[in-house]
Amino acid sequence: MNDYSKEQFVYLTTTGRKTGLAREIEIWFVEREGHLYILAEHGYKAHWVRNVVANPSVTIRLAKRRWIAGGRVLDPDTELYAEVRELARQKYGWGDGLPVEFRFGQEIKD
Repeated sequence: MNDYSKEQFVYLTTTGRKTGLAREIEIWFVEREGHLYILAEHGYKAHWVRNVVANPSVTIRLAKRRWIAGGRVLDPDTELYAEVRELARQKYGWGDGLPVEFRFGQEIKD
Protein backbone atom coordinates (compact mmCIF):
# COMPACT_ATOMS: atom_id res chain seq x y z
CA MET A 1 0.00 0.00 0.00
CA ASN A 2 1.16 3.54 -0.71
CA ASP A 3 1.24 6.50 1.65
CA TYR A 4 -2.28 7.92 1.58
CA SER A 5 -1.80 10.35 4.47
CA LYS A 6 -2.57 13.35 2.25
CA GLU A 7 -5.96 11.92 1.22
CA GLN A 8 -8.84 13.35 3.25
CA PHE A 9 -11.56 10.78 2.59
CA VAL A 10 -12.00 7.09 1.99
CA TYR A 11 -15.05 5.46 0.44
CA LEU A 12 -16.24 2.48 2.46
CA THR A 13 -18.76 0.03 1.03
CA THR A 14 -20.45 -2.32 3.47
CA THR A 15 -23.22 -4.83 2.96
CA GLY A 16 -26.50 -3.78 4.56
CA ARG A 17 -27.19 -6.14 7.45
CA LYS A 18 -30.95 -6.13 6.77
CA THR A 19 -31.17 -5.54 3.01
CA GLY A 20 -28.01 -7.21 1.76
CA LEU A 21 -27.46 -4.17 -0.49
CA ALA A 22 -24.16 -2.36 -0.97
CA ARG A 23 -23.93 0.82 1.13
CA GLU A 24 -21.15 3.34 0.38
CA ILE A 25 -20.12 6.23 2.60
CA GLU A 26 -17.45 8.92 2.31
CA ILE A 27 -15.64 9.31 5.61
CA TRP A 28 -12.42 10.50 7.28
CA PHE A 29 -9.70 7.94 7.97
CA VAL A 30 -6.19 7.50 9.29
CA GLU A 31 -3.55 5.01 8.28
CA ARG A 32 -1.15 3.19 10.60
CA GLU A 33 1.31 0.44 9.68
CA GLY A 34 -0.51 -0.42 6.47
CA HIS A 35 -3.97 -0.62 8.03
CA LEU A 36 -6.78 1.88 7.69
CA TYR A 37 -8.83 3.17 10.64
CA ILE A 38 -12.16 4.96 10.62
CA LEU A 39 -13.74 6.52 13.70
CA ALA A 40 -17.50 6.24 14.16
CA GLU A 41 -18.80 9.42 15.76
CA HIS A 42 -21.90 7.64 17.08
CA GLY A 43 -20.19 4.36 17.97
CA TYR A 44 -22.29 1.25 17.54
CA LYS A 45 -25.30 3.39 16.58
CA ALA A 46 -23.68 4.09 13.20
CA HIS A 47 -25.27 1.89 10.55
CA TRP A 48 -21.95 1.29 8.83
CA VAL A 49 -20.48 -0.04 12.09
CA ARG A 50 -23.45 -2.36 12.55
CA ASN A 51 -22.97 -3.56 8.98
CA VAL A 52 -19.26 -4.28 9.61
CA VAL A 53 -20.08 -6.19 12.79
CA ALA A 54 -22.65 -8.28 10.88
CA ASN A 55 -20.38 -8.80 7.85
CA PRO A 56 -16.73 -7.70 8.17
CA SER A 57 -16.02 -8.04 4.43
CA VAL A 58 -16.00 -4.56 2.88
CA THR A 59 -14.66 -2.66 -0.10
CA ILE A 60 -12.33 0.30 0.38
CA ARG A 61 -11.90 2.94 -2.35
CA LEU A 62 -9.01 5.33 -1.88
CA ALA A 63 -7.17 7.50 -4.41
CA LYS A 64 -8.73 5.77 -7.45
CA ARG A 65 -7.84 2.28 -6.16
CA ARG A 66 -10.10 -0.35 -4.60
CA TRP A 67 -9.50 -3.27 -2.25
CA ILE A 68 -11.41 -5.97 -0.52
CA ALA A 69 -10.81 -5.55 3.20
CA GLY A 70 -11.84 -7.00 6.53
CA GLY A 71 -13.09 -4.79 9.35
CA ARG A 72 -13.22 -5.07 13.11
CA VAL A 73 -14.04 -2.75 15.99
CA LEU A 74 -11.02 -2.12 18.20
CA ASP A 75 -11.03 -3.11 21.86
CA PRO A 76 -11.12 0.07 24.01
CA ASP A 77 -8.69 -1.49 26.51
CA THR A 78 -5.82 -1.58 24.01
CA GLU A 79 -3.05 0.92 23.31
CA LEU A 80 -4.00 0.82 19.63
CA TYR A 81 -7.47 2.22 20.41
CA ALA A 82 -5.99 5.36 22.01
CA GLU A 83 -3.25 5.65 19.40
CA VAL A 84 -5.70 5.64 16.49
CA ARG A 85 -7.85 8.28 18.16
CA GLU A 86 -4.76 10.45 18.62
CA LEU A 87 -3.80 10.00 14.95
CA ALA A 88 -7.26 11.26 14.00
CA ARG A 89 -6.89 14.26 16.32
CA GLN A 90 -3.58 15.11 14.65
CA LYS A 91 -5.00 14.80 11.13
CA TYR A 92 -8.49 16.27 11.57
CA GLY A 93 -8.59 17.95 14.98
CA TRP A 94 -11.15 15.36 16.16
CA GLY A 95 -10.68 11.83 17.44
CA ASP A 96 -13.46 10.96 19.86
CA GLY A 97 -15.19 8.22 17.87
CA LEU A 98 -15.16 4.43 18.01
CA PRO A 99 -12.13 3.16 16.02
CA VAL A 100 -12.75 0.48 13.41
CA GLU A 101 -9.76 -1.20 11.78
CA PHE A 102 -9.66 -2.33 8.15
CA ARG A 103 -7.01 -4.73 6.89
CA PHE A 104 -6.43 -4.66 3.17
CA GLY A 105 -6.83 -7.78 1.13
CA GLN A 106 -6.79 -8.20 -2.62
CA GLU A 107 -6.78 -5.10 -4.81
CA ILE A 108 -9.72 -4.94 -7.21
CA LYS A 109 -8.58 -4.19 -10.76
CA ASP A 110 -11.09 -2.56 -13.09
